[in-house]
Amino acid sequence: MSESNKETAIIIAKIVIISVVAALLLGLTYMPTSAQLKINEANAKTEILAGLISDAASFDPVYSDALDEEGNPVILYYRALDSSGSIIGYAFFQTQTGAQGMIVVAGAVDSTFSYVFGMDVLSHSETPGLGAKIVNDDFQSQFIDVPLASLSLSKDGGAIDAITGATISSRAVVDALNTKITEIEGAEE
Repeated sequence: MSESNKETAIIIAKIVIISVVAALLLGLTYMPTSAQLKINEANAKTEILAGLISDAASFDPVYSDALDEEGNPVILYYRALDSSGSIIGYAFFQTQTGAQGMIVVAGAVDSTFSYVFGMDVLSHSETPGLGAKIVNDDFQSQFIDVPLASLSLSKDGGAIDAITGATISSRAVVDALNTKITEIEGAEE
């Protein structure tokens, strides 16, 4: 073997050894990191729900029969329980198609399905300066303690004023809440 071939073989061997060590280190850190990420995600969801129903002492998940891609049951919604274990409302996460993409909304309704406690837009890809205003307090505050019968846009006879130039985004938020609340009400009957 020539001198340059030996040098090439040594360089390749070093690269392989470094790659194997890096892969082992990644593998060793993946499991504890992914477990902690799941814990952080669950804590973040509980914090979001507690912001919507502040009187809740705990949130009891209601599962579907379906499984997610990791084989875990899918959470449909949460029963908000007071300190004595009585249901005081229902909280949920819902994804809805907006004008530019998917909108993820957290919402909460009282236990008698009379009014919405409130909502929060968690993520969206709506147009900056228009549909993106669905995250502004001016828009979101309209949903606090709104009667369920009035949970529609004002142009449709409801209590929610659409964002000027962003009716599709505004309607998507209202539709997300109505769709999920109707689903929960049907499941709880």
